[in-house]
Amino acid sequence: MQRNRLGAETSPYLLQHAANPVDWYPWSEEAFAAARHAHKPVLLSVGYSACHWCHVMAHESFEDPVVAAVMNELFINVKVDREERPDIDRIYQIAQQLITQRSGGWPLTLFLDPEDRQPFFGGTYFAKQARQGVPGFADVLKRVSAYFETHRDDIRRQNAQLALAFERLEPAHPDGAIELDASPLAAARRVLAQDFDPRHGGFGPAPKFPQPGSIERCLRQWYASSRTPDPDLKALYMATLTLTRMAEGGIYDHLGGGFARYSVDEFWRIPHFEKMLYDNGQLLALYASAALATGEPLFLRTAAETADWILRDMRSPEGAFYSSLDADSEGHEGRFYVWQRAAIEALLTPEEFAAAVRCFGLDEAPNFEGEWHLHAHAPLDDAALLDGARAKLLAARNARIWPARDEKILTSWNALTIKGMAVAGRALGRPDLIDAAAAAVDFTRRHLWRDGRLLATTKDGRAHLMAYLDDYAFLADALIELLQARWRTGDLHFAQELAEVMLGRFEDANGGGFYFTASDHERLIHRGKTFSDDATPSGNAVAASVLCRLGYLLGELRYLEAAERTLEAAWLSMNEYPRAHMSCLNALEDFLDSRQVLIIRESGAGQAADTSPAASWARALGALYAPDRLMFSIPADAAELPPGLADKRLLDGGTTAYLCTGMTCGAPFTDLDALARHLATTPRSAA
Repeated sequence: MQRNRLGAETSPYLLQHAANPVDWYPWSEEAFAAARHAHKPVLLSVGYSACHWCHVMAHESFEDPVVAAVMNELFINVKVDREERPDIDRIYQIAQQLITQRSGGWPLTLFLDPEDRQPFFGGTYFAKQARQGVPGFADVLKRVSAYFETHRDDIRRQNAQLALAFERLEPAHPDGAIELDASPLAAARRVLAQDFDPRHGGFGPAPKFPQPGSIERCLRQWYASSRTPDPDLKALYMATLTLTRMAEGGIYDHLGGGFARYSVDEFWRIPHFEKMLYDNGQLLALYASAALATGEPLFLRTAAETADWILRDMRSPEGAFYSSLDADSEGHEGRFYVWQRAAIEALLTPEEFAAAVRCFGLDEAPNFEGEWHLHAHAPLDDAALLDGARAKLLAARNARIWPARDEKILTSWNALTIKGMAVAGRALGRPDLIDAAAAAVDFTRRHLWRDGRLLATTKDGRAHLMAYLDDYAFLADALIELLQARWRTGDLHFAQELAEVMLGRFEDANGGGFYFTASDHERLIHRGKTFSDDATPSGNAVAASVLCRLGYLLGELRYLEAAERTLEAAWLSMNEYPRAHMSCLNALEDFLDSRQVLIIRESGAGQAADTSPAASWARALGALYAPDRLMFSIPADAAELPPGLADKRLLDGGTTAYLCTGMTCGAPFTDLDALARHLATTPRSAA
């Protein structure tokens, strides 16, 4: 039964709270007008549907009539899904850290002055009962309300100081001209070595997060040095050990595929069990790329199984991808995933069970609340035997009560997954993954692209909310990857349209770089511009990389100049905190090294795109890891090509390849072997 104003929302997280006795509002002018009229502060609660501690606080407090009555009496209560409104979440996470001098997280609980929407007190999870000297949530509510009534002047002074603090947080632009160089790349290499765990992989102590940007930086560092007399094998080792330990560990789902959010221990064994689309989209691309770089079967298998999990469990009937699987089922974190040893033994043959015991360490002590969460305890010689066991266990697990699935479709997270599918489709030789990427792009154009602008989210046929920088940058990046897997001229035009909106609506024309929100977005207490990565890559970094690659592909100087301005704006941050700016460093490398662009044209009009002569050239040349190269197989009958691509014509009616570095193109190739030898033997700077 609906008791508040959340029943008409698209967010599953908000809908989870629609029957609370709390009189929730969604974020809206209506909520703040009601607070001003009632002279009450606003209680802002931010979370997401897969968040374990969000569920705990909801069960303890928001579903409790006594606590809800206090909330309704003293506050106007606003509930926000941080995945639909990352603009609100980013601002108030920073504010909470400034006010409390503590780290942020979810659930985020803040108390706002309704006049200027500035927070004056807050925290994250508040327990219902008093603990360790901290009062229970109802007592906190009463004290905050009393403070708001009696200390208005103090609150206004603090709000003014907070507004100034936000201004100071903006990245400083260096004085004078900047000459971009590779010095931050060397600094990042030193930091990665300092943070690296040489026994278990990963960077930094527990809890351990996958950090795809750091792993990619290691792979690219090794690749950049691979033709020198002293290749950086330590960088390769840091990447491959981390990828190996993650794929062997319990952060990876050894039955269903895909990765959990992070590991609570240094060994990657016990995860926080929520499975997020944005993690898996990034890791899919990363494992597929690492498989190309190393030929490691474990990486190939991990990429394939992760892709299969996304297609099987996270794909909507219309071809887009859902957001997450909850950490909890039946009220307990991880219950869906853990096992009793006897249950495993009952499902398997004696030979399969013996193999499972050896591989998953079932003869060791239980590792999660008296049960076993599976991780690769030891390698197995008979992979076929283990595959049979895994299939039986997966079928049995699928019969359990599932964790909740958040079925909203987010543009930015779908874009990360489209990229992952395109990269994996090329690396694994799987056209079905390329089909899935193309179908998700088509869904986006049909449902989330309106009047030349993106929308951020859709569910049950209702798309809404103005898109953010990440939506535009990630989607343009995904389109570039998909074009390399399968040429569709419409996808190139779409990428150009996205780039033009970024430049027209998001760019900071004076300071360089891009704001997170568009110029016509709802006005909030701060319009931020950040260059650091968090769980997803920096939107500014991806935008710079996209503009750099599109600039070289199309010969568009405006794009290259905007990429340069973005990197200049990020320059001080990259140098001072390289560990937080891995995506910016990768974009810097793209800019400094003047990416190679290989265009393959063919005469095979009417042939299937994946079986044409040009596609076979692309498969042969794409079998090696080459992060500094873009490669496009363009059919001869491709229509409406931009001039720089249309000019690259066939010679003698056969397949023809054009290799360009930066804005300089060499003589065309009509022989695949000659082109392969040239790419393999020519120094990078002269290729």
